[in-house]
Amino acid sequence: MTSADPERLGSLSTWAARQYDLSPDEFRLDLAAGDASFRRYYRLTLPDGATRILMDAPPAQEDSRPFLAIATDWHAAGLPVPRVHHADLEAGFLALDDLGDTPLQQSFTSRETTSDGFERAIALIHELQAKAPRHALPIYDAALLARELDLFPDWCLERLLGIAPPPGWSALATTLIESALEQPRFVVHRDFDAMNLMLDNGALVLIDFQDAVAGPLTYDFISLTRGRYRRFDAATLRYWQEAFRERAIADGRLDPGIEAERFHFWCDAMAIQRSLKVLGIFCRLTLRDDKAGYLARLPHFLAHLDDSLAPWPAFSDFREWLHVTFTPALDAALAARDIDSSTDEAMPQEPTA
Repeated sequence: MTSADPERLGSLSTWAARQYDLSPDEFRLDLAAGDASFRRYYRLTLPDGATRILMDAPPAQEDSRPFLAIATDWHAAGLPVPRVHHADLEAGFLALDDLGDTPLQQSFTSRETTSDGFERAIALIHELQAKAPRHALPIYDAALLARELDLFPDWCLERLLGIAPPPGWSALATTLIESALEQPRFVVHRDFDAMNLMLDNGALVLIDFQDAVAGPLTYDFISLTRGRYRRFDAATLRYWQEAFRERAIADGRLDPGIEAERFHFWCDAMAIQRSLKVLGIFCRLTLRDDKAGYLARLPHFLAHLDDSLAPWPAFSDFREWLHVTFTPALDAALAARDIDSSTDEAMPQEPTA
């Protein structure tokens, strides 16, 4: 049992003892996971063998109110989320269902399991958009989209690489924001990724939804299909995009007049926005929060960014700058830190017909 903050671990143990009317020596606490935030997760094993996951979210750094409110609303809507058994928002402690240790990502052991897993996850996005109430969520508005895009010049260009934004950066940002805002608005998980979908007795369960907002139809689809661990070829992405568009039309979430090419642009523009945001966030996690491992993921999202820019002449100038100026600067910065800048090849994925 380890913790970066023994004092908080002691407080968490005392809190758990009160919730379950036990003394601390009657149960076991084991570190289960940490994440990119200041939250940490512990597995509580009770005397009868039952388990819970205890979330430690220090209130000075993490506000647990959105997590609790969303978990309550989504559970009431019939969505697969962990139940909250106990919560102390002032202390920053919550007791949740134990969903085990198997995220969807770990099931991707072959072409078939990968295809099946992604299609199940895409189906869950449709369910989330159909069922989740969005009236109480923050709006993914122009200001938020702009703040996210600013992470790229602020943290990646200026602080990591020491280079200026490219010519036309403001116009590019405006185009991406306008594309996001013209899409129908639904609940957006905001980190819908195969590592944030747990396999619990074969069923998918959503976790890490505390940053959910009401925003663009395509965001979670892009977050999943152009995420941290997989890069698919263009044909596979187009297949999934068209299937998503057709399902959204059939369900009444998308106007039938939105043709395939326009939807394709929406998807690529959303992927550009998200890739730029992630490049900035990963630099911030490294430089400000002293979290290891994130710079090594930059080439993967740079590849996603290039894939998304490539089909559209309107983005050709930015793509040229990316190749001529940004990529050599990033390669040099990573090499100076003994980080391999090579990335994976696009993974051909035979879509399920």
